[in-house]
Amino acid sequence: MLHAIAALFILQLIGEVLVQWLGLSVPGPLVGMLLLLAALIAYGRVPEALRDTTNGLLQHLMLLFIPAVTGVMMHFGRVSQEWLPFLAAGVGGAAITLVVTAFTLRWMLRITKASDQ
Repeated sequence: MLHAIAALFILQLIGEVLVQWLGLSVPGPLVGMLLLLAALIAYGRVPEALRDTTNGLLQHLMLLFIPAVTGVMMHFGRVSQEWLPFLAAGVGGAAITLVVTAFTLRWMLRITKASDQ
């Protein structure tokens, strides 16, 4: 578990360094996750330790949102002044996520049926 968490943090650090070094306008953790995706594709499978560690993190995902919610509450005055963009982003993001998830599920079911035949 320690090695898996260290790998996740190292990839996040590499992502942060690349963003700063290249002057990219994307978050460093996103670049780190893309590097993780590339590494997993190259490796061909997810190592068991990484799978177990990430499953544990996903089970407690709500705890990871506490700092973000705290940050929003500290700037509640600004949020109350600009509530419409926040509402649009929340509803739009949820709608896009729902549509992408539905299409991905449909695609995966089609692949599964094709491989069963």
